[in-house]
Amino acid sequence: MKQSWNRWVGAGTAVMMAAALAAGCGNASEKPADSNTKAAAGKPFEGKSITLVTANHPWGEAIKPLLPEFEAATGMKVNIQSFFEDQLTQKLTVQFTSGSATPDVFMYRPLQEGKLFFKNGWVQPLDDYAKKDAAYDFNDFSKSAVGTATVDGKLAGIPIITEQEILYYRKDLLQKAGISVPKTIDELVAAVKKLHDPKNEMYGFVARGQRSPLVTQVSSFLYSEGGDFLKGDKATINTPEAVKAFTTYGTLLKDYGPPGVLNMSWPQAIGIFAQGKVAFYTDANSIYQNATDKEKSKVADQVGFAPFPAGKDGSKPYNITSWGLAMNSKAANKDAAWEFIKWATSKDVVLKTQQKGNPGARASVWDKPEGTTGFPAELVPVIKESAKGGVDHDRPTVISVGEARDAVGEIVQKVMAGDTNIQEVADKANQALQAIIDKDKTK
Repeated sequence: MKQSWNRWVGAGTAVMMAAALAAGCGNASEKPADSNTKAAAGKPFEGKSITLVTANHPWGEAIKPLLPEFEAATGMKVNIQSFFEDQLTQKLTVQFTSGSATPDVFMYRPLQEGKLFFKNGWVQPLDDYAKKDAAYDFNDFSKSAVGTATVDGKLAGIPIITEQEILYYRKDLLQKAGISVPKTIDELVAAVKKLHDPKNEMYGFVARGQRSPLVTQVSSFLYSEGGDFLKGDKATINTPEAVKAFTTYGTLLKDYGPPGVLNMSWPQAIGIFAQGKVAFYTDANSIYQNATDKEKSKVADQVGFAPFPAGKDGSKPYNITSWGLAMNSKAANKDAAWEFIKWATSKDVVLKTQQKGNPGARASVWDKPEGTTGFPAELVPVIKESAKGGVDHDRPTVISVGEARDAVGEIVQKVMAGDTNIQEVADKANQALQAIIDKDKTK
């Protein structure tokens, strides 16, 4: 297992971006200070301070009690602020637009606002910093996680929270019906049909049905059938592979989902699964506690986990960085900002935050028994298996993410509504997505 797990790791990034863009994202000539020189100075940042902005997220709560040890070791003061996700994006956008030098370091969602932030020159590329210090061991980070945080060949942030799409299922229902855990999408469809019993308020399948939220979860169906949202700068959501994936997902929800599924995002979907009314559920592994917490779930002891089932192209779940740490390109003291990022994403600190249930991106931490104590024993091998490969995005990688998600989600919702000409729907959606891509080139 360890040898195969180690193949997951890599430092690779994508193609190099144009020099003009690099210049727009900070002072490209600025190099990180040599760590040996700083170490010789004792507390190299005595009297310095940085501002850290986090989301109201378990990672933020896990890092706060660890800050005193960092401050004691470096002499640096860390001023921390926390906001809800939407407030965080709004605050950062306003401050960066005005050219503010604060916050120095901030949590961000690489696939939601990462490309916008990078293209506007608001984040400092971290390639030189991350690869300067051999002890930091950047090669220890998941290749897919790094890919998520990479824009135009430049490292825009460091992964702190990863997630993959997995299959949740009811162990007791499968055992009673003599059904094996589905390993393929076809097997999943067959099992869903067999366990669907709406007269007794038992539904075969649930997942996100809202137009925008469903896009991230249908993505694994798309990849596993051999498709993707884009190929280069061309929209590809009307290909045979895409139409098949969207039709499968939409039909599962239409024919075997609970009432109201059209309006469900993840809290509603996992909520009805936790009530014991659904046999199968696909979504991110990071929200598992909503199904296993006995105070929230009526079936906590009967929840099983499995890798995402394989399609024509195998099992290809998304394997992404959902949250990363980035540096403000206008930060007054970039070396101090990096010192914090380096510490917060070091092996020792990742171990501590992961023990609190925050799935990190370092393979070495997952390889340690103490690195998996924050997760159910049955979930750990599923996470490891899912993290070996997968795809580094779960939505179209464009600047106008919201518009793109609406275009894709429209196809699935038409399936759910019973539209019989999905190819025509997909063709129109593909034109809309292509227009978004072309528009983004002008930004």
